Amino acid sequence: MKNLLVLLANLACAVILSSCISTKDILIDSQESQTDKTLAEIETAIVPLEAVGPAQARSRSGDLTKARQLLVNTEKEYSVDKDFNGKLAAWQGRLAILEGRYSDAVRFHRQSSAASPGNIPSVVLGIRLEGDPLKRLEMIEKELAILGPRASGIGEINIERGRTFYELNRFSEAVSAFDIAFSSGIDKIYNDSYVSIRDRAWELRNTSNIDASSLGLLGRETITWNDCITLAKNNTQLLRFITGGRNISDSELFSRLLDRAIIPYLQNVTETQWPSVKPSANEIVTRAGAAWLIWHLYAETRADRGLLTRYSTRYATGSNPRSPITDVPPLSPFFDSILGCVETEFLSLVDGRNFRPSQPMRGAELLSILQRIDN
Repeated sequence: MKNLLVLLANLACAVILSSCISTKDILIDSQESQTDKTLAEIETAIVPLEAVGPAQARSRSGDLTKARQLLVNTEKEYSVDKDFNGKLAAWQGRLAILEGRYSDAVRFHRQSSAASPGNIPSVVLGIRLEGDPLKRLEMIEKELAILGPRASGIGEINIERGRTFYELNRFSEAVSAFDIAFSSGIDKIYNDSYVSIRDRAWELRNTSNIDASSLGLLGRETITWNDCITLAKNNTQLLRFITGGRNISDSELFSRLLDRAIIPYLQNVTETQWPSVKPSANEIVTRAGAAWLIWHLYAETRADRGLLTRYSTRYATGSNPRSPITDVPPLSPFFDSILGCVETEFLSLVDGRNFRPSQPMRGAELLSILQRIDN
């Protein structure tokens, strides 16, 4: 009987102990889950701002304020978990860079490294604090070697690798780094934020010797006729038939290109009559306008002006003219240019059927095409 009582007592103690451990585990798991959720919210707030760069991020004052307030509120709530505090300090430093507070960013980096050595947000902060892209690349390669190919954080470090390769105009390597990052299981916010940079790198992968004055145009989602002239003049020989190798001002080049019909007077594909009023050199260039410029420069370099009517004589004659492209009328002045660009794969149909002629042309895409023609 005595042995039975001892056994029952031991069982009761075991149950109570097991219950205490389980409750403790649940509390720890719950706290870790909450801190992970909080860090994910911070990441979602800051990563898109990092992707556009400090200058553009500062123009988005509302988003910066929200990110700052999120960090301030979070700092008040957590103070025990060293790893969490280390990561929080790293995100504070990364936001400080965006706000132009570099001395604060350095301080936060030291604080983060001391609290949680080697945490990924801190590693990224250290990389971003290095101004020399070549030294930055050395740091990145060293971190990747330490982490190994399947470690947590491999995606974030490869994002930095892609950004650095892009800055160095090593576009093919940038594409590869971004693709590795996107396939690593990294949070969706990185894909959403950096896919446009990755796509620009893809467009520019075959370009070379890009002039410094053109670099700022490559990331633009819209460009003007003046921008087109800058890209062509400084990165190709396509305008030598007008300049003769002489240094002609952009305004003079614009006038000469208009006179030679290399630049169109309008960009609306539904209009069939040229207006008498000249366009502005600061007018935003659409895909239709870019197609006109590209195809006319292509015809000029080939010394074959027959290209300018090559498609209209096939499709736009007779009593029932037709167009193989849904949103480009067969009698449009842009018909030959757009069909020519599509057939030679200078430009593509957006959805396999439509050209979307009124959409703006991007700088990176235009430069890539101009260099292809020049080569």
